[in-house]
Amino acid sequence: MTSAGPILVAAIALLSAAPAAAGDPVPEASAIDTIERPERPLTIDIESGIQFGRMALRGSGSGRAQIDPLTGRTRIEDNMINLGGATYQGRARVTGEPLRPVRIELPTTVLLRSSDGGEAQLSDFVTDLPPVAMLDANGVLEFAFGARLTSGGARAGDFRGRIRITVDYY
Repeated sequence: MTSAGPILVAAIALLSAAPAAAGDPVPEASAIDTIERPERPLTIDIESGIQFGRMALRGSGSGRAQIDPLTGRTRIEDNMINLGGATYQGRARVTGEPLRPVRIELPTTVLLRSSDGGEAQLSDFVTDLPPVAMLDANGVLEFAFGARLTSGGARAGDFRGRIRITVDYY
């Protein structure tokens, strides 16, 4: 009775291997890889945020400035004055599954606040991305973004806020 156990296990192993040995087609390695390999999750790293430098309002109304995502240059609009300082566009890096198209969404508006309670707003976000953004062969996509700053009420301060960027596969 003790020797029947190993013989039964060997017979079951041979029966389960028999269809493959009989010439049934074996899936190609690429089909197995596609089934077994999970999709690489997307990650986004902000390499630099948007920086408008030093701005001032000419009067009591609101003023606006805009950063171009391609050049990083600031365009002053309406009632705003550029007082200098470092100005640059935001930069982000997305990683994920190579050669996959991705959808990148920026918010409609972002509220900025200063430590003394002053508020400003970012809106009209733009990127340097093509209409269909795609990760490269290494699974990387880098892009720049800009926005319009609107300030009213002549409050001074160091305004800060978070820009929520959403990335998803198509």
